[in-house]
Amino acid sequence: MRELTYVARHSVEWREAPDPALRSGREAIVAPVAATSCDVDSAILAGHGFLDPPFALGHECVARVVDTGDAVTTVATGDLVVVPWSINCGSCGHCRAGLTAHCTAVPHTAMYGAPIGGGWGGLFSDLVRVPYADAMLVPLPDGLDPVAMASAGDNWSLSWRLVAPHLKSRPGARVLVVARGSIGLYVCDIARALGASDILYVDPDPGHRKLAESFGARTAETLEPVRHGFDLAVEATGRVDQLAQTVKCLAPEGICESAGNHFRAGELPLLDMYLTGVTLRVARDNVRAHIPDALALAASGTVDPARVVSHVLDWEQLPDALPEKHLKPVFVRDST
Repeated sequence: MRELTYVARHSVEWREAPDPALRSGREAIVAPVAATSCDVDSAILAGHGFLDPPFALGHECVARVVDTGDAVTTVATGDLVVVPWSINCGSCGHCRAGLTAHCTAVPHTAMYGAPIGGGWGGLFSDLVRVPYADAMLVPLPDGLDPVAMASAGDNWSLSWRLVAPHLKSRPGARVLVVARGSIGLYVCDIARALGASDILYVDPDPGHRKLAESFGARTAETLEPVRHGFDLAVEATGRVDQLAQTVKCLAPEGICESAGNHFRAGELPLLDMYLTGVTLRVARDNVRAHIPDALALAASGTVDPARVVSHVLDWEQLPDALPEKHLKPVFVRDST
C-alpha cells in the first residue's frame, strides 16, 4: 500500500509500506474514503512542528471497514466509520473516565499522523490498522455525508467540546472566537445552533470572516480587547500573543478554551487573569468521548459542517494539493 509521507517543509510524497494485517481479534483494517487536513497539519507542513520528517501524515478521516478480527462486535466489513485521531483501548482507567487521549495501554500521545507515541501510520494512507476497533471506531450515522464529516475524528468533535458543554451550563453566553482555520468556523456554527447570544469571530482572512458571518457571527480582522466582553472564548491560532489578548476579553469567571498548538513559548497576563478569575484550559482533546454527540448534532440539521469544506479533491491529488494553502480540503476515493 501507499502512505502519504511528510518529507520536508511544504513537501509530501507517496511512499510504499507493507499492507497492515490484523494482529489480534480486537482489530480492524479500514480504508479511508474521505480524509482531510487538521489545522495542525498546516503548521507541520509549514515547518512549525517539533518532529523531524519523514513520517506518515493525516489523522482525520471517514473510512470503510475492510476486515475485522473475530472479537470485533460494533462494526462490520463494509461499514462507514469515523476514525478518532488518538489510539485508545477503551478499557483502562483513563479510557473509562473519558480520557481517551491518555490511554495507558499504549505509549503516551499515541496517535495517527505523527510518531510521538509510536508508529501508527497516518490516515492519508490506502489502508490503516485500528488496534482497538470496538473502542475506537464510531459508525457514521445514516444520512451524513462522509465528505462533510471527514473531520469528525478530530476538529469537528473538538469544536463541539469547546462550546457545547459550556453553553449548556451558561445558556445564552457571549462567545469570542479567535482563529485561523476550520476549528473556529465550526465553533461559530455550533455556538449559533446552541443558543449563544453573541458571537465575535476574529480572523485576518476575509474569506473566513465572510463564512463566519453566514453562521451569524460578527467579525473583526484583529482583536481589540474588550474588558469583560465575553463569557466564553475559544482561541485556535497557536499564537501565545493572541491567546493573551483573548483572555483579556473575558468576563469575571469567564472560560477560555485554547485549541491552538503552541509550539513556541510566550507570556500570559497572569495578574489580569487572576483579578478577573478566569479559567484557561489548554489541552489535547479526548475526542473519542465526544464523537457520538458531535455526530448527533450534525445529524440534527441545525448545523452545516459541509460549508467549511473548501475543496473536494481526488485522492491521487494529495501529494500536490495538500501543501497548498486551503481552509479545509477533503480528499476522496472509492474504496469499494
